[in-house]
This record gives sequence, C-alpha cells and structure tokens, in this order.
Amino acid sequence: MGLLNFSISGGNENPTKFVANARNFKVIVDEPAELGGTDHGPNPVEYLLAGYAGCLNVVAHLVAKEFGLEIKKLTIEVDGDINPARLFGQSNDDRAGFKDIRVNISLDTDANQQSIDKWLKEVENRCPINDNLRNTTPVSVKVSTFEFAA
Repeated sequence: MGLLNFSISGGNENPTKFVANARNFKVIVDEPAELGGTDHGPNPVEYLLAGYAGCLNVVAHLVAKEFGLEIKKLTIEVDGDINPARLFGQSNDDRAGFKDIRVNISLDTDANQQSIDKWLKEVENRCPINDNLRNTTPVSVKVSTFEFAA
C-alpha cells in the first residue's frame, strides 16, 4: 500500500472561528468566550485531544481484532496542560504546546493482564497520532498573498 494523503482546507469567519473542509465534512474550530471566541466549536487543542482519542479507538479495535481480544466496551479520556503565556505573547520561557498529555483508557474485556499489556503496546506503536505526538515531525509553513484583479 502506498502513502495515504489527508488534507483539509478552509478559512476564517472571524478572528477566532475557522471553518475547515475535511472530505465532505465541515469542521468548526473556535475558542470559548473566556478566550475571546464565539464558542461555536471546540478549540484547536481540544480537536488535537479528540483526534488522539479517536485514533486510539480505531487502532485499539483493529489490534484487538487481530489479537482475538474481545472489547465489550472502551472509553477514552484525554487531557493535558498548557501554559498560555507564550500563546498570549507574555513570555517565551515555556513552550506553547502541551506540557504533558494524559490518556486514561477504560477497557471491558475478559482478556488477562498480559494480553492487555501486549495489546496496549501494539496500539501505542501503531497509532499515527501517538507517533506524531511522541516524535518530531517536519512541518513547513508558507504564506501566499491573495491577488486581486484590478
């Protein structure tokens, strides 16, 4: 199988609200009112956490099926802490991103602990979002200006 490409495109509706197009879905990204937003959707870091949980869910079920492990129920909670000082231009002493991210997976299964440990190790190994969060990924950003016809 070759490389899979995923992409989004979109534009801003106001300084805090961005509407993205992902395949045939519209995704609204906004900030809560207490951060100056209009609260029309989750903010970017909440989407990152939700994306992580969603990826873990997909890979968890894929690996469970391969391992013959029955998942009766699975819940995932993800949270993390951010120091907003850099985001708001107050200090460069701390990073802008999450200082740490915590994942709690609740699993209802009849599997023994050794099987669960092996399953979790494989889930963490194969989850693309887990890989991106744990490893440096090259990112390039460029700016293009709009050209208007006279």
